[in-house]
Amino acid sequence: MTLTVEALTGDAFDAVLDDLAQLRIEVFRAFPYLYDGDMVYERHYLRSYRNNPRALLVAARDGDKIVGAATGMPFVDHADATQIIGALPHAEQTFYCAESVLLPGYRGHGIGHRFFDLREEQARKLGLTHCAFCAVIRLEDHALRPTGYAPLDPFWRKRGYAPVPDVMAEFTWTDIDQESESKKRLQFWQRQI
Repeated sequence: MTLTVEALTGDAFDAVLDDLAQLRIEVFRAFPYLYDGDMVYERHYLRSYRNNPRALLVAARDGDKIVGAATGMPFVDHADATQIIGALPHAEQTFYCAESVLLPGYRGHGIGHRFFDLREEQARKLGLTHCAFCAVIRLEDHALRPTGYAPLDPFWRKRGYAPVPDVMAEFTWTDIDQESESKKRLQFWQRQI
């Protein structure tokens, strides 16, 4: 295993767009996301990072294979900023860490920390003072919750993030066991950097 983590821009991003889209679909099918994704949406979504000079898209590779990715941009630039319930503190000074996806076999090797390090570094370069992300909220007794599932809350808290009371995001997507889209609630987590 030869792991590298690097920011992707320009032609390097374009060359792996489909690999990144497929990776997001694969990882987000798992609990708690249960996302039944499609390539058309994923390509469009990822291009929003390619087209924003303040955004960051990071890829983890094992040799030539993309095994993980993380994205982020200033919260005020992100289309999801309009889907917020409540008022995110320091919104104008917040870098939004939109997602981290990593194939299961590559977890536990520090890549998740590296993803956060690089996004927090980008936030500082932009003069921002906070970072935030959203975590999917699922019921404890959800039918598709795997036995032994452990949320990432301890990892996020160790990095200094905490849930923001009364601030949620609301997104709509189709779950893998459903035929149509439904609304999901996500909890905002934030920290000062």
